[in-house]
Amino acid sequence: MAKNDKGLTPMMKQFFSMKDQHPDAILLFRCGDFYETYGQDAVVAANILGITLTKRNNGGLSGETEMAGFPHHALDTYLPKLIRAGRRVAVCDQLEDPKKKRQEMKGKRGLTEMDKMVKRGITELVTPGVAMNDNVLNYKENNFLAAVHFGKGSCGISLLDISTGEFLTGEGTIDYVEKLLGNFMPKEVLYERNRRQDFQKSFGQRHCVFEMDDWAFTEQNSRQKLLKHFGTKSLKGFGVEHLRNGVVASGAILQYLELTQHTHINHITALARIEEEKYVRLDKFTIRSLELLHTMQDGGASLLSVIDRTATPMGGRMLRRWVVFPLKDVKPIEERLDVVEYFFRHPDFRQQLDEAFHRVGDLERIISKVAVGRVSPREVVQLKRALQALQPVKAACLGAEDAPLKRIGEQLELCETLCDRIDKEIQPDPPQLVSKGDVIAEGYSEELDELRAISRHGKDYLLQIQQKEVERTGITSLKVGFNNVFGYYLEVRNTFKDRVPAEWIRKQTLAQAERYITPELKEYEEKILGADEKILALEGSLFMELIQAMQAFIPQIQTDANLVARLDCLLSFAKTSEENRYVRPVVDDTNVLDIRQGRHPVIETQLPVGERYVPNNVYLDTEKQQVMMITGPNMAGKSALLRQTALIVLMAQVGCFVPAESARVGLVDKIFTRVGASDNISLGESTFMVEMTEAANILNNVSPKSLVLFDELGRGTSTYDGISIAWAIVEYLHEHARAAARTLFATHYHELNEMEKNFPRVKNYNVSVKEVDGKVIFLRKLMRGGSEHSFGIHVAEIAGMPRSIVKRANIILHELEADNAGVGRAGRPDTTKIKEHSEDMQLSFFQLDDPVLTQIRDELLGLDVDRLTPLEALNKLNEIKKILGDF
Repeated sequence: MAKNDKGLTPMMKQFFSMKDQHPDAILLFRCGDFYETYGQDAVVAANILGITLTKRNNGGLSGETEMAGFPHHALDTYLPKLIRAGRRVAVCDQLEDPKKKRQEMKGKRGLTEMDKMVKRGITELVTPGVAMNDNVLNYKENNFLAAVHFGKGSCGISLLDISTGEFLTGEGTIDYVEKLLGNFMPKEVLYERNRRQDFQKSFGQRHCVFEMDDWAFTEQNSRQKLLKHFGTKSLKGFGVEHLRNGVVASGAILQYLELTQHTHINHITALARIEEEKYVRLDKFTIRSLELLHTMQDGGASLLSVIDRTATPMGGRMLRRWVVFPLKDVKPIEERLDVVEYFFRHPDFRQQLDEAFHRVGDLERIISKVAVGRVSPREVVQLKRALQALQPVKAACLGAEDAPLKRIGEQLELCETLCDRIDKEIQPDPPQLVSKGDVIAEGYSEELDELRAISRHGKDYLLQIQQKEVERTGITSLKVGFNNVFGYYLEVRNTFKDRVPAEWIRKQTLAQAERYITPELKEYEEKILGADEKILALEGSLFMELIQAMQAFIPQIQTDANLVARLDCLLSFAKTSEENRYVRPVVDDTNVLDIRQGRHPVIETQLPVGERYVPNNVYLDTEKQQVMMITGPNMAGKSALLRQTALIVLMAQVGCFVPAESARVGLVDKIFTRVGASDNISLGESTFMVEMTEAANILNNVSPKSLVLFDELGRGTSTYDGISIAWAIVEYLHEHARAAARTLFATHYHELNEMEKNFPRVKNYNVSVKEVDGKVIFLRKLMRGGSEHSFGIHVAEIAGMPRSIVKRANIILHELEADNAGVGRAGRPDTTKIKEHSEDMQLSFFQLDDPVLTQIRDELLGLDVDRLTPLEALNKLNEIKKILGDF
């Protein structure tokens, strides 16, 4: 309750009592036809939602408070905006019908104002991690809630997508958990209240978090929660019994579901272990710099956006997961590649599956809504259509020659009994809401059909009664009427009063007529007046019976959704590969990486019409050519070459064909990149600090099976520091058996070309250019041998650098090159001669061959300064300013 509730209105007292239950959440308080927010909640909501902030009187001593609200029917519009802004929202609804409440209170004495209030209660607590609303969820992204437990010796993590029922757990080092948080990108992270500093130090402040009491992170409490939910005596069947810290994190998630009133969770049928050893390690730097999921530049494209041609939401979500969790075992990779090739060779089969998948919809999330009892009639019909669409898929897979496809065909469950029941019970095109009526099919319930007949044809029946009584009594002017006082009646004009049967009951006398009621009329009145209300209640009851029956099919349909998602991903690979001319890679357990005429899968789709991507060969192994030292001018394509190599390896190990003429990929266990600038100045980290942090992460985790990409390492420090660090890193990778990873090292330090003479597995390459008449043409072709020239000044000129600076840079460059690469006695560039020519730079203003500048020069040279008055000087200055303004 508010600290001082004296003088508060009963409604505001009710509001503050609800707010006290969830002080950290924005409370949407149902008041009539509106959801309202008060106080600081109103200020925040008005800002996020763009709605009007006003004030209301709290009553008595409390004065005014801020208020903002929106119509209750707009909840699905405004709630998602609050959740996307990272806010927790408590929805407080009216638990009683206000009209019925008023009727019940009539005539009762001794009631307080609070007694007269409509009962309200928090019906739902929605947070970023437990959202189920379609308007909140991205249909091609999982919506994970994560929990992190700092245990002794290791860190536990658990992830749950309540919208799909996927529940995962694992444990390991802080670095491992950070990688999982980066890969899964949860919308909300839970941790123990007293571990805030540990969490922020380990994982930063970029996550939307919620702190829970320490008792929620005890092993005993967590284990009990899990065993009770799954109805088992141990967790051995899930393969997670030994993951003590992971189990604690998983139990904390179930505790959080109770806190947020998400108790209908029988679609969470298993707790799976995150099997680290199955997947290629990709750290957050690599995911970001390779632009796997998101692009770092406006208007760009990610790898996912290029290869995602999935037809189902489940497929889109699974493909996203596959991209950040490539496989590192040959057998499952080959199985995926086999299916993709089968699709390639059987276009009719591919077309059949593609057409079926476009009719499936989000099978996974619909069945999760069935579990929580929030599925709409329209979604139930969509579920039926989805299962029917799987019939040709199952038949086609069973008839396929490919073994993995046959297994999928065998595992698909068509749930015919469920489809038949939905077909029989639900209208073919029902409304979105049960409360709209006309949900249950005709002929399913005799009682419902009778009520509908009464509701729809009541007037016809009344006319039948009227006609019957006219024929029986001979009263030709007889009419059936209705009023609010005594309902339906028979009206008889005074001239026919003597013909009124004795059993009729007189209810009203008029000047020219009298009104009567009959038992039959009253009986039908009860039916007709209560029919609509009874219809809605009966339809709601029958619909809930069906939903409860559907819950028995949750495991089978979840399996179907997973199988469809898998097929959809492989189908997407086939479509993309055919469209972009990809080839099947050879994947083996060697340390050989041999890419012939490889292309960048994203850049080649972004080129202007008519321009073709220049392909290149890359060969790496651990015996002859472990490190490719790549030099060449800026803009020549070194970074693109590094990225395309990593992307081709990743695509191969995901199970997709690759953009090349041929590719042999010896399995990679980790892909590390130090590519592109990623300054984090807002956190006080310089370019060089970020570079060194990422490089340290690579060197501390690298193995002989890894692929390492370094691009322009050392730019953030002095030339000789940068060269020294780069040299030492390459030497370490070459000389240490534990770190002998296949490496691409792009650099602008030509001095590193000397390493080839001293280290047998270091080979020099350059991205070639051609200089014609002082102009540089970028050929973008990788050639053997080092490059001696960076052409940086040419790049500056292309970028639009002022001509005076380009000219001056060329003079300085020639002086440095003439002075033995510009190194003086102290190991620094000898600037003596450079300074001698610095006058040229100062006079260059008048040496520019620009007509406007020439005009200004002439104006200044023609002035007689000794005879110029201050006013004339100001006027002349104004004239020059106008000339520059035109310029």
